[in-house]
Amino acid sequence: MKSLFDAVRIGDIDLSNRIVMAPLTRNRALPGNLPGPLTVEYYRQRASAGLIITEASPINPMAHGYLDTPGIHSAEQVAGWRKVTDAVHAAGGRIVIQLWHVGRISHTSLLPDGAAPVSSTDRPATGAKTFTRDGFVPVSTPRALRDDELPGIVADYRRAARLAMEAGFDGVEVHAANNYLLEQFLRDSVNDRSGPYGGGIESRARLLLEVMDAVCDEIGAGRTGIRLSPLTSGNGTSRDSDPQALYNHVVERLAPLGLAYIHVIEGETGGKREPADLARPFDFNALRSRFAGAWMVNNGYTRELALQAVAEGKADLVAFGKAFISNPDLVRRLLENAPLTPPRTDRFYGGGAEGYTDYPTLDSETVA
Repeated sequence: MKSLFDAVRIGDIDLSNRIVMAPLTRNRALPGNLPGPLTVEYYRQRASAGLIITEASPINPMAHGYLDTPGIHSAEQVAGWRKVTDAVHAAGGRIVIQLWHVGRISHTSLLPDGAAPVSSTDRPATGAKTFTRDGFVPVSTPRALRDDELPGIVADYRRAARLAMEAGFDGVEVHAANNYLLEQFLRDSVNDRSGPYGGGIESRARLLLEVMDAVCDEIGAGRTGIRLSPLTSGNGTSRDSDPQALYNHVVERLAPLGLAYIHVIEGETGGKREPADLARPFDFNALRSRFAGAWMVNNGYTRELALQAVAEGKADLVAFGKAFISNPDLVRRLLENAPLTPPRTDRFYGGGAEGYTDYPTLDSETVA
C-alpha cells in the first residue's frame, strides 16, 4: 500500500515524499519583479516538501497581473531564481516553477506603457479585482489577441521554460487554471472567438496544447507538469457549459505527451470541494482514468484525506497550500500528526518577513 510519506519518481524527477507545496502568490518580489533574499529563505525553509511548486511567475512583461510577482523573462530574474533553486537543492529539496500568463486578470498600471491586458476576448472579467500599488482594484478591460499573435505567446512559454532550466529548476508547471489566459481560451463562458482558436472544444483547447507541445519539446515532458481547475469559477469567470467534456478532451490530448504530472484542483480553488450549484456532479475519476502518469490533487486536503487518497490509489501526490505558508516543516508535522500553526491571513499578500519567513518549526517551538 502506498503512503503519503513514500519516495516517488514523477517523470524525470525523484521526490523524497508525495507531499507538494502548492503555488502561492505572496507579492514579495523586488523592483524588476526579482526574487530576493527573503524569497530564497522562504523556499529553503520548506525544502522538506517532496516537491515545491513556486508562486506563479509571469512569462513576459504583458503576462503580469498582480503587484510584485517574480517573473521568469529576464536575465536578472533568472539570476534571482538561481539563488532560490540552489538553496532548495542544498537542503535536499526539489522545485519547479509555475509558468503564468494572467490574460485579462490585470490592470493597465501593471503593464508596459499602460497597455490593456490581453485575452481570448475583449470582454472584461466583471467583478474581478487585482492587487496594485493602490490595493485591490477592478481589472482593466482587455484587448482580444489576434490569431497571428498567438504563436508569440507559445514562444514566450517555450522561452520561459528554457530560462527555468537555466535558473536550476527541476521542471516547470504550466498554469492553465484559475481562469487565467489559457483557461480564458478553454472556456466557452469567456472565449467568444471564431476561427482556429474559438468555437468548439478542439479549437478552444488549441492554444493550451500548442503551449504544452512547445514546453515539452524545449525541456522534456518528464520535467513538465500542468495545473487544471475544471470547476473554479473565480476571477469574474463562470464555468464552461460542459466542463466534463472539455477537460476530458484536454486530458486525453495531454496523455500521449508523457508529462511528469497533472495537477488538478478539485472543486472551487480555495473553496468548496463539491460546489452546490453544479448542474451535475463532475467525475474526477473519469478524468484521471484518461492519464497514466502521476496525478496530483489539491483543495482542502486534511492529513486524513491525503493519507486516504494516496493509500487508495486515488492520487499519487497531494498539494497543500495555506498549511505550507504557516508550517515550514509541514511534512514533519503531518508525519508526526503534530498540531498545525494557523496562517496570518493579513500577511498573505505583500510586506516583508512577517507572515512570510518567521513562522515557527516544531524544533523552535520546543526551544521556546
